[in-house]
Amino acid sequence: MAPGSLQHEHPFGHLIDTLQSEKYEERRYFNPQKLDDVRYEKLPFCIRVLLEAAIRKCDGFYVKTEDVSSILDWQKQQNQAEVPFSPARVLLQDFTGIPAMVDLAAMRDALAKQGVDPSLVNPKCPTDLIVDHSLQIDYSKCAIQSPPSPIDDSHAGRPPAGRPTSRGGQCGGHRPGQGRSCIKTSCSDAPIGRTPAVQIENTPLLCPFHLQPVSEPDTVLRNQEMELSRNKERLQFFKWCSKAFKNINVVPPDIGAVHQVNLEYLCQVVQEGEGFIYPDSVVGTDSHTTMINGLGILGWGVGSIESEAVMLGQPVSLTLPEVVGCKLVGSINPLATSIDIVLGITKHLRQAGIGGKFVEFFGPGVSQLSAPDRTTIANMCPEYNATVSFFPVDDITLQHFKHTICSEEKLAVLGDYLKAVKLYRSYDDLSEEPQFSEVIEMNLSSIVPHVSGPKRPQDRVAVTCMKEDFINCLNEKVGFKGFHIAKEKHEIKVPFLHDGAEYSLAHGSVVIAAIISCTNNCNPSVMLAAGLLAKKAVDAGLSVKPYIRTSLVPGSGTVTHYLNASGVLPSLRKLGFEVVGYGCATCVGNTAPLPETVVDAIKQGDLVACGVLSGNRHLEGRLCNCVRANYLASPPLVVAYAIAGTVSINLETEPLGVNSEGKEVFLRDIWPSKEEVQDTEENVVIASMFKELRSRIEKGNAFWNNLDSAESPLYPWDPKSTYISCPSFFSKLSKEQCAPLNIDNAYALLFLGDNVTTDHISPAGSIARVSAAAKYLQSKRLTPREFNSYGARRGNDAVMTRGTFASIKLQNRLIGKTGPKTLHIPTGQTLDVFEAAERYQRDGHPLIILAGKEYGSGSSRDWVAKGPYLLGVRAVIAESFKRMHKNHLVGMGIAPLQFLPGQNADTLELCGKERFTISIPQELTPKQHLTVQTSTGKSFSVVPLFENEMDLVFFQHGGILKYMAQSLLP
Repeated sequence: MAPGSLQHEHPFGHLIDTLQSEKYEERRYFNPQKLDDVRYEKLPFCIRVLLEAAIRKCDGFYVKTEDVSSILDWQKQQNQAEVPFSPARVLLQDFTGIPAMVDLAAMRDALAKQGVDPSLVNPKCPTDLIVDHSLQIDYSKCAIQSPPSPIDDSHAGRPPAGRPTSRGGQCGGHRPGQGRSCIKTSCSDAPIGRTPAVQIENTPLLCPFHLQPVSEPDTVLRNQEMELSRNKERLQFFKWCSKAFKNINVVPPDIGAVHQVNLEYLCQVVQEGEGFIYPDSVVGTDSHTTMINGLGILGWGVGSIESEAVMLGQPVSLTLPEVVGCKLVGSINPLATSIDIVLGITKHLRQAGIGGKFVEFFGPGVSQLSAPDRTTIANMCPEYNATVSFFPVDDITLQHFKHTICSEEKLAVLGDYLKAVKLYRSYDDLSEEPQFSEVIEMNLSSIVPHVSGPKRPQDRVAVTCMKEDFINCLNEKVGFKGFHIAKEKHEIKVPFLHDGAEYSLAHGSVVIAAIISCTNNCNPSVMLAAGLLAKKAVDAGLSVKPYIRTSLVPGSGTVTHYLNASGVLPSLRKLGFEVVGYGCATCVGNTAPLPETVVDAIKQGDLVACGVLSGNRHLEGRLCNCVRANYLASPPLVVAYAIAGTVSINLETEPLGVNSEGKEVFLRDIWPSKEEVQDTEENVVIASMFKELRSRIEKGNAFWNNLDSAESPLYPWDPKSTYISCPSFFSKLSKEQCAPLNIDNAYALLFLGDNVTTDHISPAGSIARVSAAAKYLQSKRLTPREFNSYGARRGNDAVMTRGTFASIKLQNRLIGKTGPKTLHIPTGQTLDVFEAAERYQRDGHPLIILAGKEYGSGSSRDWVAKGPYLLGVRAVIAESFKRMHKNHLVGMGIAPLQFLPGQNADTLELCGKERFTISIPQELTPKQHLTVQTSTGKSFSVVPLFENEMDLVFFQHGGILKYMAQSLLP
């Protein structure tokens, strides 16, 4: 269509404008300012992005002119009008992206059986799939930690071509836990099926991302090689996706974690397509997607269920949100890191009750935050339950992009465009301040260093109060902070041997210390601060006890590069913080086992041992079953607590340790100044790192390039596969819409309490040997070493259904104890959750779940809804739901039902063993009350949390997937 005709036919064609400059060729764009409406410049900047997308995508079907009017009238329409949002792109990571791609492949099969061309099923919205995300640590400190056998031994003996060769086998005759150093290997040291490589002494191996020498390169490459070997089948599926589907960009393995690649490579601020330029925006299948808000790009995390709908052209439907303005004032404390700032803001906003709202930052304090600081703050957005945490583009953002991926022309275009449409922010100009739903002010100078824990991210503890708080936790009864340890046992110490030396453990002893990728690798300042502190600590003669399981897992090779280039990596290595790989590791439970002597000592003394990590997930039992207290801390504090060996210490008044000369060394003696960190950052983190990373992403690697995959529009499912299988979501697919049926005489599969997380519903870590999933894998002749993790097997519905509610920390009131068990009410037997559900389905009984407050908090995962759906769950009745999980349930056709205010299972005197009948009218409307009748004669009302008409459409069709598939039928 010619530009002139578009101007006449598009409902807002008269808003098309042209951007012109001598620096670049002219670009066309929709200019909302040409509406000549004074309300536009009073809109929060994040709402302006929604408005531009609605104007540009207005087609009279998905997006109507009244939607544009509603967004423009945001002040009056917030919390009322339902509007569509068409993001510029979709972001998938491997663990949550693989089920989305499996579903699309299954949809192709279902439509082919109906006589529809399967090649019609393609993402309509540009989609990026980043293969690397999660890393399981098999090798640590140059020793093999009980490595599992690769699924395919044919590749075990050779590393991927094009990468530095890793040394195979056990290092120098050492066994796990017997030390950190060794150079050589021999044939007798290599595991069966693995050919040891020759390593020339004093010749450093190179970082595969930047060809720079790195500490413990063998450890990094071994973990990468093991990941490629065990996940070969998944990688082959991804390779098929890259060829079979159009409009999808697959970023190959060995590059970096999804959120880091998104920040360093994929984000554009301003996109170009279909003849126009427009603001970049994204929805992603990862809770860290909100990091991108720190760069002025609107985006948030969704489950793969919602992302599939967006990929197929369906806009995200949302009720116009309230926008909370967070005004930052004051000066930053020199000892406070961005982690302290983010945890301070997290607590402040959590207490303000902003669930489901947008947050936009403004005020003079914003100018003190670097672009990486902003992304770190935005990353924790899900922890205070907001949808986004938006920092509009300003001079600091543009300066950041000069050092990353932008050309001079691109910088000129995006700067001119954002200013032309009033999406560029000057914090010195008070006339630019929008009108917000409410304003929350925060003084940055009030923030002091904190840690968070021991079980929840919202429980913050000032570092100066840490010792006192931990002692209080020992005293308190078992709960979110308490461990209920008798006072006479507070001082207990348990001696043990490790590597021939004697040590002792006590309550508060640190046994895991990990610097994790997800929260910190985008921010050089905190990672450099950790490295500089480590350097000062080593120079002062301090060390970390060898039994502490330490690790450094960046999300990008860029981090390794600047840590190495700044000269701090050797010091981190000396303290045990060596790079072991790239991706998510310890915070999702993928840590190497603790030494047996340490585990025995913990059990012998019933000790509250501690983990300290710099990620953003530390739920109880997630790191390790025997580590009961886990604290989130900034990277430099992780190093500090590892050196101290305990969290029961006042870092302000007590020394971290004593050096060989008997001198006490305090934290203040080795803490790097803000000026030191900034100087190192300025001289090390330079544009060349990002350009080099971009080049390596585009080139890929030899392993990926040479990987075999099918050449067909339909995926050749392997019935023997335990990684990839065709799910049953599209069974009985037909053009006719079936109205949802009443739920008659349903049993409660589970009776749960408050704060049930997505980890409880669908664990992401290792597969327990006594679990239902383990029994299934053993029936397929796999050994426990070959189980891999639930995350890696998300493409197999048989494994994931059996893994639903498989958490060892699940508190089910039907059985009165912790574990993945439930009561099969008709027989009175205690069974695995899967086995009980299987019996209920066999006998034709529908199921519901009873729960308390905050049901479904935590990471975004589609299997938290798909799993219950395949178990036969029709509804969840809870006191309150986390927004994202509620959306997942609706997307799978499961009704999220909320008790009326002031009511819950206890006030209604429900025991969970009743049978429940829920009447669902054919003409259901959003927020319409439904009646629940129990077999004991009780009757109560619930509110179905369908927020808009689109929610009802999805529910009535049996979920988003069926709705989208049915829309393609002739």
